[in-house]
Parts: sequence; structure tokens; C-alpha cells
Amino acid sequence: MNVRRPHISGAALAAVAVLGIGSLSACSTDSAAAGGGRFDVVASFYPMQFLAERIGGDHVHVTALTEPGQEPHELELSLHQRAELEESDAALFLSGLQPSVDEAIEQSGLKTKIDAADLTKLEDHGDVEHDHGHGGGHSGEEHSAEEHSEEHSEEHSEEHSEQDSHHLDPHVWLDPVKYAEIAEGVGTAFAKADPEHAADYRENTDALVDRLRALDTELRDGLKNTKTKVFFTNHASFGYFAERYGLTQEAISGVDPESEPSPARIKELRDEARADGVTTVFYETLVSGKTAKTLARDAGLRTDVLDPLEGITGKSRGDDYFAVMEANLTALKKALGAR
Repeated sequence: MNVRRPHISGAALAAVAVLGIGSLSACSTDSAAAGGGRFDVVASFYPMQFLAERIGGDHVHVTALTEPGQEPHELELSLHQRAELEESDAALFLSGLQPSVDEAIEQSGLKTKIDAADLTKLEDHGDVEHDHGHGGGHSGEEHSAEEHSEEHSEEHSEEHSEQDSHHLDPHVWLDPVKYAEIAEGVGTAFAKADPEHAADYRENTDALVDRLRALDTELRDGLKNTKTKVFFTNHASFGYFAERYGLTQEAISGVDPESEPSPARIKELRDEARADGVTTVFYETLVSGKTAKTLARDAGLRTDVLDPLEGITGKSRGDDYFAVMEANLTALKKALGAR
């Protein structure tokens, strides 16, 4: 049974964590022993776990802080997880996505803290409640997706320099090119932290980057010629993906999947569906699709799953990153009328 614990001060948490470490270390003198002699990595959620496992291979023991089926934005670390974090050799996370993880890692005594946000450029994809007009409705000729992206960038370029990480879109793993940049950084960090196996980490990293580049080519080719470039999502997780492949994401909610859209936003989406030839409203596996299905029913649209890959469950259309991205491509090609 889940019981909400009262607030505990940072000092008390640190004390409990130390006690936890003592019990975890009773039968070993170093953290590697807990992973069977392997480099012990704590990963914040699935996309980080996937990188750690692929790059680390047999040399790395990976513990994920976010359980399968758990919405990562909502994660609150337990005292046991904080103790686990302190006991590990390295932490791999994406700052700005999970505040409790950011705080715990910042307060930890870990020597190796790998922040994916430092390994590629994050961007601000704006507020979904604003700037969604297409000049009276676009058919693809009046406003291409590339023009839409350029206009958006120009409008917000001055704002970006003043905004902190809390305004940046964290869903960078859905762009295989940026995900490959992160993978390269993780490989370098693993090799530095565990030099004995550096050659294997580099080899595994190269193989993963090659696979991500092949996926990028497949996505680019598959989405090049479509009847529409606009797709509707449950929350704003596909900004990098849309930007990479010349598409326009219109999200019912914001970056926070639990936020509720305004009535004006719902009306705007219904009108846009007619103007842009949108056929499908996408929802996802870890968040309720109630609002998406309501919009689809009101607007006479289909529904389908577009998975932001924040976690893998039995409901996922695939058992790893690449399989789910392939399923996403299939769903998008159908919805956008790929030719």
C-alpha cells in the first residue's frame, strides 16, 4: 500500500541515506560488489536506462529509478532509492524532467554525475496555448512545417537566452540525432569513469550511434511525402521529433501530461483539424487518453497511440526503444497519409 510520507528535511534524508548505505554495504566494501563486480549505474528513467544498458553491456549493472508503467514526471524518490543512489558508481539522468531526481543527485556525493541535458542542446518549444494560428488555416502550401518552425524560432529567439532549464523541452530522446549525441557523451563518461573497459564502451557506443543514424534515415524517408504535416498529441512531447522531420505537433496539453487544456484550446484544435486535414488524435500508454478521445469524438477523428517512450510496459508496441520508434513511424505514416 502506498502511504504518503510527511516532509523530511534534507539533513534528515542525508542521515537516513547514510544509514541505508551502511546496511547496503554490510557484505561488501565497494559499490561494484553490489553489481557483481560491474560498474554500478543508476538511471533516472527508461531512455537513460536504455543508453546505459546498450553502452555498458556486460560491464555495467543498471538500476532504474522509475519503474515500468510509472509516469516519470511524477516520480518522488523513496529513502531506499536515495540510499541506492549514494551507493552507485554513477548516475545518468536528464535534468529538468524529474525534480526529485535532480535534487537527490545534486545532494549526493557521487563522483560521476552524467546529465544528458549537458550532452546536447535543449530547446524551448513554447507554450501550446499560444501561437498556434496558421494565418487563416494552412493547406501545406501557405505554411510548410519548416516555415512554421522558423517563424516560431524567430518569435522566441530573444526569450530563449533569458530562460532557465525549467522552460526547456526535455523530450530530446525522441529525436534520434540528438539521442545519438547524448549516447556519445555517455560513452565518453563511462570510459573515463571505468577506464578498464573503455574500449568496449567506445565500441558499444559506436554501434548504438550507427543504429540511431539508420533510424533517423528511416524516419526521414518514411515521413518525407505525406498529405498533411500536422499531428495532434496528448501532451507536448514530440517537439524535437516534429522539428527534425518537418512536421508540426499540436498538443492538447502542455509539456506536463497532467495539465488540462482550456475550452478555447479544444475549439482551436477542432478548427485546425478541419483546416489541416488532420485525421488522428494520438494518446500515449502511460497517461490517460480521456481528453484525446473526447476531442477525437467531437471532431470526428480517429485515435491511435504515439508513444513518447518514457517507459516500457506490457502495453507498449515493442520491447525496446527501436521497436517502439518503428511502431510510432507506422502510426504516423497512416495518420499523415504517407505516400
